Amino acid sequence: MTADPGAAGERIEQLLDSFPTVSRDRAEELVRVVVDLYGAGLERLLEIAHDAGKLDEGLLDQLAADPLVASLLLVHDLHPQSFEERVARAVAGSGARLVDVSEGVVTLQGSGCSTAAVAEAIRVAAPEVVAIEVQEADAGLIPVSALTSRLARA
Repeated sequence: MTADPGAAGERIEQLLDSFPTVSRDRAEELVRVVVDLYGAGLERLLEIAHDAGKLDEGLLDQLAADPLVASLLLVHDLHPQSFEERVARAVAGSGARLVDVSEGVVTLQGSGCSTAAVAEAIRVAAPEVVAIEVQEADAGLIPVSALTSRLARA
């Protein structure tokens, strides 16, 4: 069974919003308690795997690459990769250049088309991102002298 963490979060919000105020407070507390319980269980699972010598870099990479597992690790602050590492991985090979990552703000350099796709990849890999700023890349114009020198050789 594959779950969509975003859809589940939206549904939880919808359900909580449908309760009257007093009931909503209790329902929110119930959700917090259940989330804490599952988080503690997930953390314990990772500890057991580590103590058994089964939690190596390869397995951590597999867990971090799975969207559902990665989202649960993020919710419980158990993700093996730092915010900066996740952002760098999302940008790698995209054609955009990572300029800076500071206080949740990611600064990219690239063209509009490539940065729109990489911004979405960043939001998936690091949902706690505060903002993504884009600096347009130089157009890479060819100097006129380079064009005329080719004509002169012809």
